[in-house]
Amino acid sequence: MGLRSLLFPEHPPKFDNDRPQKKEEKPTDFPPLFKGMTLDVVTRDGKPLLTGRLTSYTPDGLTIERLPGWLSFETYTLGSAVTVRGYTNKMTPFNLKATIQESSRIVCKLKDLVVEPYVEQRLTFRLPVNLQASLFYQHDVHCENAEHCTLVDISTGGACIQSEFMHAEGEVLRLKFQIEDYQPMNYLGEIIRVYEEKDGYKYGFLFAQLTEDELTALTRTLYNVQVGNRREWRRSDAGHW
Repeated sequence: MGLRSLLFPEHPPKFDNDRPQKKEEKPTDFPPLFKGMTLDVVTRDGKPLLTGRLTSYTPDGLTIERLPGWLSFETYTLGSAVTVRGYTNKMTPFNLKATIQESSRIVCKLKDLVVEPYVEQRLTFRLPVNLQASLFYQHDVHCENAEHCTLVDISTGGACIQSEFMHAEGEVLRLKFQIEDYQPMNYLGEIIRVYEEKDGYKYGFLFAQLTEDELTALTRTLYNVQVGNRREWRRSDAGHW
């Protein structure tokens, strides 16, 4: 065999790195779901449909039921494409594309789950709470004349409030509330949105800039309520964290 044949063989030997490589599987990025977590379901263009809690799930589908104390769901067309928004137990936001498989007053089942890139829709995490609260006028520094209302949801930036009393955009009020057995909170804020409803009004309430201690306390409370953590950061009998 000549030197040329050795250097340039008609059928060069195959080496391991010449073999067809297996196609790399994409790492899964499906968010870690847990029962009881709060999920928002919205239309593909961002219109809110319902907020509920996750009761069962598989990689192929999930079931959402009403939050404790909340009214029934609206029903929606089967086969409709929707987006599911939520937060993991590390407060990392995620979006899932899904299809409505079953829709009733008490349950919503979704299928064809696909992870989508997260696009920030809100500045802060929003927690549905649906609890009784009180509003006070700014000049009522001793909070003597309470206007009872419902705190629909809350974040570290503000809250959604439902009330039978009318207020105008730009009005400054004080909001007092207590989430579960955590310390009562009292924040000054401004009405920035007004929605008229059949039995009253719904308001977007923007908190005035919170102090570092207020922000820390509120963030810890919202986090622990979201993930069901009742031991860490729990208020002691003396009223301290």
